[in-house]
Amino acid sequence: MNLKDQIKNYAPFDETEEKLKEYFLKWMDTFKDVLTRENEFGHFASSAFVVNKDRTKMLVVYHNTYDAWIFPGGHADREENLLSVAIREVEEETGLKAKVLDNSIFAISASPIVGHVKRGKYVPAHTHLDVVYLLEADDNEPLTFREDESKEVKWITFEEAIGDSIVDFIRPVHKRLIKKLNTRVM
Repeated sequence: MNLKDQIKNYAPFDETEEKLKEYFLKWMDTFKDVLTRENEFGHFASSAFVVNKDRTKMLVVYHNTYDAWIFPGGHADREENLLSVAIREVEEETGLKAKVLDNSIFAISASPIVGHVKRGKYVPAHTHLDVVYLLEADDNEPLTFREDESKEVKWITFEEAIGDSIVDFIRPVHKRLIKKLNTRVM
């Protein structure tokens, strides 16, 4: 199933996601290059809500661009299989091989990205249309991180996931992810 059909078939969790679904579909109707960074207004990204087996912690990386904690993820870069992107980003950013708990989209969010310098080039402010997948990993496995993207990686409790050390625009996303996880039987 192509990405647009996946978004169309996605069942929003709440009113926020209902509006985001409309926004994503309108974005896809407006722009042709939604899977590339060449669309400077915004593009798709894929993230992973990685939880431990006990469902009490989540995995976060201290992202250099945001200078704060955020869940692992990255740009689609032309790849329409955003689940593959999420899996790859978790491995690249944390060193963990995570287990996919559900092949379908777990959540969606839109993130404002402030203008910043990356690899010596200025990147204008834009939007990430983020598709989030639910994964699980062992919170006792050793963690690694990529110094060019982050400063650290760690497991945090769900209470910490909505605290002040988390990127401002991600706190409500974390809250929604945790609430959704707690309503699902797995």
